[in-house]
Amino acid sequence: MKPLRSLSGLIDFDCAARWGSFKLAARELHKTPAAVSLQVKQLEENVGFPLFVRHPRHISLTEKGQELAIATGRMLADLRAKVAALQRGDEEAVLRISTTHSFAIKWLVPRMHRFTKLYPELDIRIDSNDAPVDLQADSTDVAVRYGPVSEGDPTVLFRERLVPVYSPELLAPGQDALSLADLPQHNLLVVQSPEAWLQLLNENRALKGKYDFSRVYTHWGVLVQAAVAGQGVALVPYGIAFEDIKSGALRQIPCRSARFESGYRFLVNPHKEHMLKVQRFRDWMVAEMREMESTLDRR
Repeated sequence: MKPLRSLSGLIDFDCAARWGSFKLAARELHKTPAAVSLQVKQLEENVGFPLFVRHPRHISLTEKGQELAIATGRMLADLRAKVAALQRGDEEAVLRISTTHSFAIKWLVPRMHRFTKLYPELDIRIDSNDAPVDLQADSTDVAVRYGPVSEGDPTVLFRERLVPVYSPELLAPGQDALSLADLPQHNLLVVQSPEAWLQLLNENRALKGKYDFSRVYTHWGVLVQAAVAGQGVALVPYGIAFEDIKSGALRQIPCRSARFESGYRFLVNPHKEHMLKVQRFRDWMVAEMREMESTLDRR
């Protein structure tokens, strides 16, 4: 293995990879195609493997070239973002938030206006993505992530509870509310598997019965929307369904909650921890989560 002793050629490689052409890359970089080709060739010699397959009229990335192109593209994007921020002097004026699709759509975005009202000078950038986030990247200031949480973890914002919810449209004429006893008459909506439903039914000694778990979804946000649309009774995280419960679009079935070990954590880019924008957003998130938690019946 040869260590990479120089970054020379990476910009030319990134540009050629994006365009799939030395000629078009040369136009962007204001160089000659031969100069770009030479830089890439020297980079290939440096890393010890080919990056492109040279065809008579075009070039294509090799498998290793594709992987390096992804890594190089991310690195250069972060570098360009940092340089641009330093040039503008607006590093404290832009807050970059990474979070999951469901949390962004169903919890964060509906209440973000309250934060921007407090701090109108901040330019908010929300990246909703379920992929793992690189907290070292300059493109991320803070991240809110859903997953297993443990007692005493200072990053935990809210420990979730799964609650059974339904649309009022499911009520029969003259029926005031649904109970666990009504579940066999409805589709039970699940994410990935019915395991959580079975745990809740077991906790409430209601396992005996014929239940229909035929409707399966991949995201909590989609599951909540399916419940709002009246497609069945859903077992959902309280936080994701909170706004719909508060508005009356969804109602809860009163019951004991099954133990649930997941929740939301507030993660910070270690290079941004000291920034006022991060501290303000963290304080706001903690306050919002506490207000929501105060409405949760943790039976």
